[in-house]
Amino acid sequence: MTLIGVVVIAVALIAVITLAKAVRIVPQQRQDVVERLGKYKRTLSPGLNLLVPFIDAVRTKVDMREQVVSFPPQPVITSDNLVVSIDTVLYFKVVDSVRATYEISSFLQAIEQLTVTTLRNVIGSLDLERALTSRDEINRHLSGVLDETTGRWGIKVTRVEIKAIEPPASIRDSMEKQMRAERDRRAAILTAEGHKQSVILTAEGDKQSAVLRADGDRQARILQAEGQAKAIRTVFDAIHQANPSQKVLAYQYLQALPQIAQGSANKVWIIPAELTKALEGMGGALGGLSQMVGDLPAPEAADQASQVEREAAEAAQAAADAAQQIHDEVRVAEAQATGSKGPKGLPAPEPVSPTSLVEDPADQRERG
Repeated sequence: MTLIGVVVIAVALIAVITLAKAVRIVPQQRQDVVERLGKYKRTLSPGLNLLVPFIDAVRTKVDMREQVVSFPPQPVITSDNLVVSIDTVLYFKVVDSVRATYEISSFLQAIEQLTVTTLRNVIGSLDLERALTSRDEINRHLSGVLDETTGRWGIKVTRVEIKAIEPPASIRDSMEKQMRAERDRRAAILTAEGHKQSVILTAEGDKQSAVLRADGDRQARILQAEGQAKAIRTVFDAIHQANPSQKVLAYQYLQALPQIAQGSANKVWIIPAELTKALEGMGGALGGLSQMVGDLPAPEAADQASQVEREAAEAAQAAADAAQQIHDEVRVAEAQATGSKGPKGLPAPEPVSPTSLVEDPADQRERG
């Protein structure tokens, strides 16, 4: 290779290197700070830019996008002398690449130290309870202080967030116990309110049910009373329209006495004063029946007379037994009331003959 060839190759190589040094392509959202002979010359904007080879040099490449920096947990002492660990996240962006390059040597480190210092000042003026419940206030205060300080460096702090505030282990245990007690209290209150509402609704239901049952019973009793009244009126009207004789009524009275005496709920029997009149009426009724039978033919009259006498004798015997039982119970009651050993208050009643009850009163008067 001749000397001319070597020179040509060297010139071409120098031209390529010079062209590479002269042409600079800057991507979007980035600015390059250019120095000429060690002095700030200009800032390259995104796109194609030309530099003076071997004279201009790029000092820094500044990212103009918003950046996120997460700082490690920092121990901070509150106003009530409790050490808490605080995690913070910082959002910022460079608005002036020249000042960010020449005003501070490392703006990321400076922002971190400034954040820690400001955080300690803010948390140190608060107690633990307020620090835990005032995150928004702390964030606004931190953002304002940092933005004011970093503005001189060409940096804009857009937001500061506290990720976590961790109190000491003993405080966490106490807080957990307090939270559990509060949850238990709220649960007990809700349970009591639910039980109260349930009891109120149950009582309202029972009240309405009782009112409806009482109204139904009242209507049933009214209807039953109306039915009984109507039945009594019907029987009363039928009796008065039929106009029965006293003899028939006396006979039916004697027939009803045994049924009255057999009742298990009848502890006291009241014998009306008209019993003698009823028996006399019975005798008169039997006498009238005898006269009616006498008008019949002999065989039929004999059969009917014997049947009537048997029924009358049975009714009279039942009435006499009932009267004797009543008399005995009265004597026993008097003996118990006076404290005596045996019933001595009343004399023994004279036995009543059933045949005497069925005789005609006129025959009894003639015999007497």
